[in-house]
Amino acid sequence: MEEQLHAIREEALKALEEASTPSDLDQIKVKYLGRKGAVTRILKGLGRLPAEERPRVGKLANEVKRALEKALAARKEDLEKTAPEDRLISGFDPTLPGRRRPYGTLHPITQVMDEIASVFTRMGFSVEEGPEIELDYYNFEALNIPPDHPARDMQDTFYVDDKVLLRTHTSPIQVRTMEKRQPPLRIIAPGKVYRCDSDVTHTPMFHQVEGLMVDTDVSFADLKGVLTLFVHEIFDPETSVRFRPSFFPFTEPSAEVDIQCVMCRGRGCRVCSQTGWLEVLGAGMVHPAVFRHVGYDTEKYSGFAFGLGVERIAMLKYGIDDIRLFYENDVAFLSQF
Repeated sequence: MEEQLHAIREEALKALEEASTPSDLDQIKVKYLGRKGAVTRILKGLGRLPAEERPRVGKLANEVKRALEKALAARKEDLEKTAPEDRLISGFDPTLPGRRRPYGTLHPITQVMDEIASVFTRMGFSVEEGPEIELDYYNFEALNIPPDHPARDMQDTFYVDDKVLLRTHTSPIQVRTMEKRQPPLRIIAPGKVYRCDSDVTHTPMFHQVEGLMVDTDVSFADLKGVLTLFVHEIFDPETSVRFRPSFFPFTEPSAEVDIQCVMCRGRGCRVCSQTGWLEVLGAGMVHPAVFRHVGYDTEKYSGFAFGLGVERIAMLKYGIDDIRLFYENDVAFLSQF
């Protein structure tokens, strides 16, 4: 067995001298020092030797093992120092570019929401947040929508119980902020909202950005100026804007805001139903009843509020005709953004 160990050492050292790649070293290590390697087999077979021979053979086997481990480490270091031109022989070219991992990107809804927030923050608005599971009081009553008000039928609501629901808009954040702070206020409230609705232009969960400005002498002209600038920033300065009279319980007067169709530039097409206009948001002057709920002096303060759907803006901005594409997790679709 001692002769066998000497032969293994000589054979392994010669193989190490001839090794030219890290793969060769791995094979040598497995052959001689692996779990089923030559040296390992001898160490496992020591128990079959006479008792007087075991110490001598065991010592020699361990010496051979340490010698091979040392030689392996030295040969590995030598190969790592080999010049690049020599390493080309083994099929490795260090001048080739590495394989880049694909980077993820923000979801298009997140990108548009961030862009909307950026436009308003540059105008001095701050961003406020609030709970998605909301009280009926903040979602309806404090916004001048009492329990028997017909406007509740405009929104199919997910109720948890009689007093708790999934918010149908982010307007409750406006009420909560006014309860905590006195004017002047200039805030936007982005976030998820929920309604029982699902088709090519509606989903049960979607995103809104609502805004509020309260101060002395705030007028409808201020509202028109802010929203016109917003449209020009999100689309382009050539996009026309118009305000149509409308109704919302929490604003008076109220208006729907239309923009010139971004698909046909106002000439009339299928998207705008041949009208040349597209509705993008609702707005108006804050109703005095809302101010009374939060303790604001209606003789001293006035303000405006507005709300827009982020998916609506994203569909117009990117020419998307089915809102469900945003939530189907199609990598081919999402990678375009």
